[in-house]
Amino acid sequence: MPHPASPVSASPLDRARRLAFFRLIPVLFVAYALAYIDRTNVALAKLTMGRDLPGFDAAVFGFGAGIFFFGYFLLEVPGSVIVERWSARKWICRIMVTWGVVAALTAFVRTPTQFYWMRFLLGLAEAGFFPGVIVYLTHWFVERDRAKALAWFLVATPVAQMIAPAVSAPILRLGETELIDGVAVTHAAFGSLSGWQWMFIFWGVPAVIVGVLVLVLLPDKPRDAQWLAPDERDALESTLAAEKAAKAGKAKMRLMDGLTHPRVLLLCAVFFLCVTANYGIEFFLPSILQDWYGLSIGSIAWLAALPSVLVMVSQLVMGWSSDRFQERRWHVLGPWLATATALALVPLTKGHLGLTIACFMVAAAGLKAYLPAFFALPGLFLVGTAAAGSVGLINSIGNLGGFLGPVILGRMKEMTGSYGLGLWILSGSVTLAAVSLALVKREAFVARTRTSREDRGS
Repeated sequence: MPHPASPVSASPLDRARRLAFFRLIPVLFVAYALAYIDRTNVALAKLTMGRDLPGFDAAVFGFGAGIFFFGYFLLEVPGSVIVERWSARKWICRIMVTWGVVAALTAFVRTPTQFYWMRFLLGLAEAGFFPGVIVYLTHWFVERDRAKALAWFLVATPVAQMIAPAVSAPILRLGETELIDGVAVTHAAFGSLSGWQWMFIFWGVPAVIVGVLVLVLLPDKPRDAQWLAPDERDALESTLAAEKAAKAGKAKMRLMDGLTHPRVLLLCAVFFLCVTANYGIEFFLPSILQDWYGLSIGSIAWLAALPSVLVMVSQLVMGWSSDRFQERRWHVLGPWLATATALALVPLTKGHLGLTIACFMVAAAGLKAYLPAFFALPGLFLVGTAAAGSVGLINSIGNLGGFLGPVILGRMKEMTGSYGLGLWILSGSVTLAAVSLALVKREAFVARTRTSREDRGS
C-alpha cells in the first residue's frame, strides 16, 4: 500500500491522494475481509456440521450457501444509492453490525429450513456493502487511482481466505475425533457447543466491533476529513468535481440511465456467469479435497488457503497494470480465459493432489484478478447516481450467480456421485462470459480512459 509520507515538494493533490490511501483503505480492507469470512465460512463448517445435523447433505449446503445471494440481491441497488445520496459511514456501520449478529446466530440452527433462513438474512444484512464501497471510492479517489484503490480493497478476500482456514481449523476441531497418521485423536471441547458453532460466533463478533469503528474512521467526503489540510481538501474536491463534470457533459444523468444502459446490462450478465463459477469453487473446494483425497481438517484448511496466495498477487498486479496502461477490457478477458481453462482441467487431475491444487490456484486467481478493472468499467461511461445505481445493479444481479454455482456443484454431486460435471459446467459459464464481452467493440470501453490519459498529458 502507498506510504502515507509525502515529499515536502509534493502538490496538495498528491498529498491528499496518498493520505486517502493510508487512512481509508486499511479500514475498508478489514471490513471486507470480515464480510468475506462470514459469507463463506460455511464451506469449512460443512466438514463437521453435517455430522451433528441429520439431513445436511451436499445439496442442502449448496442451496443454503447460495440462498445468501437472494437476500443480498434485494438491497444492493438501494444500498449503493444511499451511499451516493446519504452517508457511506452510517450505512456501512448499519450493515456490519447487523451481519455480525446474524452470522453469530447461525451457530444455533438445527434444521435445513433454519439454515436457509439465516443464510438469507445474512445476505439481506450484508446487501449494499460492496457496491457502497465502490461508490465511496469514487468520492475519494481520482480516476487514475481507482483501479489501484479497488485492488487494495479487493485483496482483502484472498487475505481472508488465507487467514480464515488457519484460524478456523483449530476452532472447528473442538470436541472432534479425527484420524491423524492412523491414530484416532479426540480434541478437547469448549462448553456445550460444537466447533462449527464456536466458529460462527468467533467471526460474527468482530464485524459488530469494526462496524462501530467505521463511524469514527471513515469520513464521507474529503471536506469532512480533519486529517487533510485545507489546501489538500480543496485540491482533491476540485479534481473529483472536474472529472465528474467532464463525464457528465451537459446532460444530467439519472438513476434510470445507469439501470437501463445496454453496456450495464451486459456487465450484469457476464458478472453473473463469473460469480457462478467463483462461489461454486469457494463453497465446495474443501469438500472436493475431502472427497478426492480423504484429508484431515487441518490439511484441508491450509490447502484451501493456497489459491489465495496467487489471488492476492494477481489482483494487485492487474489493478496496477490496468491503471498504468489505462486499459480495462483485456484486463478482464485475460483472467477469465485462464480460469475457464484451469477449471476444465481440474476433473482430469483427480488422484494428483499437486495438479489439482495448481489448477484451483489458477482458476481462483482468474476469478479475482479481473475485478479492479471490471468495476472501473461503469465509471467510463456513467457518472453520479447513474454510476452508483449501475454498480449496485451489476453486483446484485451478478451475485445471484452465487446461488447458482453452489447449487450446481451440490446437485451434480448428488446426481452423479462426482464433482467433475459440475466443474465443467462452471468452466463453460466463464467461457461464455469471456466470449460475450469479447464481442463488444473495444471502443465501448476505452473512450473515457483515452480522454483521461490525454487530460493528464500522457
